[in-house]
Amino acid sequence: MTQLVELSEAAAYRVKEMMRHNGEEGSYLRVAINGGGCSGLTYGLGFERELTDKDQLLKQHDIEMIVANDDVDILKGTQIDYKESLMGGGFTINNPNAILSCGCGTSFRTATKVGSPEDC
Repeated sequence: MTQLVELSEAAAYRVKEMMRHNGEEGSYLRVAINGGGCSGLTYGLGFERELTDKDQLLKQHDIEMIVANDDVDILKGTQIDYKESLMGGGFTINNPNAILSCGCGTSFRTATKVGSPEDC
């Protein structure tokens, strides 16, 4: 069975560090889809204190994540990782539902959701 969103151990470790650094212990990690970017959709990661009845709750590696019900179909099977390189580190998102992404790699679209593309 495919996970809605898979969070790697490296990503979970980095999220925990960010929570401690920003005083967000006990918060949820919101994984979101927003309109914008040159392909129409962008990812959002952030901390929230409250879960609503319009959210799904996931838990991996002691991180509680929330995903809005409206974003479930777009995010199903998405993998979030964190990678370090000589140029720094960052989260990587691999979404099997994305059929097109922009050259800068920050926006995408799916077969069923175009979003609201903007000029680069």
